[in-house]
Amino acid sequence: MLNFKIRKMKSNSNFMLSVFIITFLLGNISCKENDPKENEMISENESKEVITKQDVRDAQQAWGDGIINIGKLFSEGGDYKAAAEEHISVFYNYQEGTVLFKPTLASEREFRTNFKGGLSYFIAGDENYPEDHGFAIKPWSEVRFDNLETKILGDIAISMGDYYFTPTDGSELVKAEYSFVYTRDKDGKLKIILHDSHLPYNPAE
Repeated sequence: MLNFKIRKMKSNSNFMLSVFIITFLLGNISCKENDPKENEMISENESKEVITKQDVRDAQQAWGDGIINIGKLFSEGGDYKAAAEEHISVFYNYQEGTVLFKPTLASEREFRTNFKGGLSYFIAGDENYPEDHGFAIKPWSEVRFDNLETKILGDIAISMGDYYFTPTDGSELVKAEYSFVYTRDKDGKLKIILHDSHLPYNPAE
């Protein structure tokens, strides 16, 4: 009889332990399912595609094509301003905040951290930026990137090198040095958040 009671107590203990473990596990799963912040973080991380070096090369090619198109429309009397606005909207992430943009040929107001300043650099015509002559409306027939290196760090890509601009009038090729930083916006599109560009150092000057 005593042995029977002991076995019964052990059986009850094992049963209660099993119930406790199952309840604990289900509680943890329920908490995870019902934690909106955690679910939001997981969804955000899953929705962000990894940036590749090919993504950067494609974006650079498209950026150069956009600059050429703006100048072409300007020369033909087309709506080059609309093209420039679209170019900036597509390639720069002004929609989500400040862009660190230092254009090549800007010295008086050398940093263009908002959309208006960026647009003025590409097509001029803004009295707040009197030094601008419209870099994109020169116009150019070819833009070529020569990446020194592109580094992928988490959800950003950093690219540095030289790029070359060929004028349509046959004048001398223009070489500039650049650093670009890309990230994906909330829609997953690759956008520039830093663009630093300058002419090569010339010790003779």
